[in-house]
Amino acid sequence: MLLVGWNKRVQRGYPGPGWKNTTQQIIMSMLNIDLSFRSHTCGELRPADVGEEVTLCGWVQYLRQDLFVIMRDFSGLAQILIPQDEDKMNLKTALCDLPPESVIRVKGTVRLRPDGQENKMPTGEIEVLAESVEILNVCRKLPFEIKDFVKKSESLRMQYRYLDLRSSQMQYNLRLRSQLVMKMREYLCNVHGFVDVETPTLFKRTPGGAKEFVVPSREPGRFYSLPQSPQQFKQLLMVAGIDRYFQLARCYRDEGSKPDRQPEFTQVDIEMSFVDQAGIRGLIEGLVQYSWPVEKDPVSTPFPCITYEKAMKDYGVDKPDTRFAMKLMDISETFHNTEIEFLKDALNQPGGCIQAICIPDGAKHLKGKDHESLKQTARTQFGQEDPSLLSHLLEALDSGAPPHGGIALGLDRFLSIIVGAPSIRDVIAFPKSFRGHDLMSHAPDFVSEDELKSYHIAVNWPYIKAHIC
Repeated sequence: MLLVGWNKRVQRGYPGPGWKNTTQQIIMSMLNIDLSFRSHTCGELRPADVGEEVTLCGWVQYLRQDLFVIMRDFSGLAQILIPQDEDKMNLKTALCDLPPESVIRVKGTVRLRPDGQENKMPTGEIEVLAESVEILNVCRKLPFEIKDFVKKSESLRMQYRYLDLRSSQMQYNLRLRSQLVMKMREYLCNVHGFVDVETPTLFKRTPGGAKEFVVPSREPGRFYSLPQSPQQFKQLLMVAGIDRYFQLARCYRDEGSKPDRQPEFTQVDIEMSFVDQAGIRGLIEGLVQYSWPVEKDPVSTPFPCITYEKAMKDYGVDKPDTRFAMKLMDISETFHNTEIEFLKDALNQPGGCIQAICIPDGAKHLKGKDHESLKQTARTQFGQEDPSLLSHLLEALDSGAPPHGGIALGLDRFLSIIVGAPSIRDVIAFPKSFRGHDLMSHAPDFVSEDELKSYHIAVNWPYIKAHIC
């Protein structure tokens, strides 16, 4: 209400001489508005709060000796002392009968724990003497305990993800992800003037690369495609004069899952006009340093850099793992004049499909048609697509396009490296399984024949049913 009134004053054109102070007062008054019916979080109470009357909301972690309830929320744990007085027996009965993970609201007074009963928890010096309790939700029997030391299979964690996310590690991962994204936005927008632009997720088929997911439309035979990345859009935005673009982009690839792959994932997608490779590298080094968590060992710049040619020569791939110093060795001389020889890349250019083929000596005289067939095989990831699929992009690039360059950081993989997670699924709120399934909702699921009719799609149901059986 206050902000609406203030905005109307500004729109009428007379903010007044003290407008800066007024704005600050409005912001401060909004910050002081109580947005919750709790006064404190469980993890923030300290000896300085002794004597205060507080209201806490959270989950019952466990009951101890009918004397204490350990209460949990996103911020940590608090010990609730159950009163033993006769006139408080109803309160004691209510708390002692509660199953773990039930949701409660407790009102009480903060006091110091007796000597010798402190522990090393952040709230380990205090406890809250309960004066009243309200049971907000009684929890059913759960498939596993919400404790970090309780080991669960990944499939069980995926099936009950809403429970798995209550663990302290998953809470930390998701909150760190949020903080990291906020710092990245600050760096790109406030420090370097980038514009956050959302691009469509319903697009058309893109030539080459990984397989795409197709989405049916109500026009017969016409399908959308979910983009593997915003590559075309980011270039079109440079043609449009946006100059500096970024977004936290959802990307989709219909490929087999691996620990570091998901059918849907997130990229920090970036594109700049009038920039060279050094400029992009400098931007990313600054972005990583700026957003790096303060509790982690700092990263140093500049990042190690090698050329594509050196990567291919030393490691045989364009994204080498340099941690183990396992470089390729040229052993041509070892096999010189032996029964084994090497047929080098037929294309003789970087990125060719054939690096080296080991063949018996009897086949070393491949010539003519056989040699041409090897080149043709190598040309099959290249030059076979219909140019009309990219006509809109080609026309745009011929319409006064500035020189531009960019990069896309895999946010999920980046986070998993920071927190030391074995899989990117540990830094995604609701990931897919290894096979690309949502074990919680059972997606992908079947669609009835009646629903498919509006999309002009027919399915061979007898084959499907037989396949499932």
